[in-house]
Amino acid sequence: MARSEESGLIQCGREITDSDVEHVKAVVSGFPALSRKELAQTLCEHWGWVTGTGSHKETACLKLLGKLEGLGVIRLPGKRGNNLRRQSRSPRPAERTRERERISGRLCELGGCGLEVVSSEEGKGLWNEYVERYHYLGYKKPFGCVLRYFVVSERGPLGCLMMAGAAKSIGVRDRWIGWTERQRLRNLPWLISNNRFLIFPWVEVEHLASHVLGQLARRVRADWESRWGYAPVLMETFVDPVRYRGTCYRAAGWICLGQTTGEGLRRPGREYTTTPKMIYVRPLIGEFRKQLCSEGLSGRVIE
Repeated sequence: MARSEESGLIQCGREITDSDVEHVKAVVSGFPALSRKELAQTLCEHWGWVTGTGSHKETACLKLLGKLEGLGVIRLPGKRGNNLRRQSRSPRPAERTRERERISGRLCELGGCGLEVVSSEEGKGLWNEYVERYHYLGYKKPFGCVLRYFVVSERGPLGCLMMAGAAKSIGVRDRWIGWTERQRLRNLPWLISNNRFLIFPWVEVEHLASHVLGQLARRVRADWESRWGYAPVLMETFVDPVRYRGTCYRAAGWICLGQTTGEGLRRPGREYTTTPKMIYVRPLIGEFRKQLCSEGLSGRVIE
């Protein structure tokens, strides 16, 4: 959380004024029976504090409430239902995702190769299982807005791809975009990340990966808007240089901005380290910088 000029607080791009703090105090004291989640929902509704999809910024509001409690401004009710919290489990590989007969040849011989949005629960389970079994990072439960694809052809499934929310802060990327911290916090949903891309190990077709990424760039805005109600303007992805060179991304028009620092996410009292990754970006509209650096993005992106 950054600091604003008045109350000293900025949460997820919103300046928390003195009047906002007084409003929080009034809601907390006036409705003692509400849970923390219900308090956050109430405040989001009062403030019209919503994401690009129109849903309440509940997580951001909960963090704000926790910060205010830490400062001694308010006293929150105890957390509820901790014993009922479900642990996410990795899917267990089964017969349906076993290795198949080798698929090779030229791209033109695949017949109707393309991307297919995964929408059913059964399809999501199958996608998760393939990724857990064959992607070197495995499956991790995504949070927020997500879009899964299968790479399909007349000869059968060829791979999996996922788009999700972007990294919150990457120095080399943020300098390249040119947005301020406030603009980044506010407009980050319009930047999405390709955080999983898998071509199955039994598929050996030259230029397939770059062909798929080309299709993604042409359709992802419409697919994302159909699912989440707004159209992103820029994509990013991270490539581990120890394993890959990013050739398919470059061939599909992605731009390499350099490497991350490898320092990972920093939070008070905690440090997360990782290895440096190459960061690639792919604009989806011509005026992506103007959009990302604007104050007017809400709901659907106006071109």
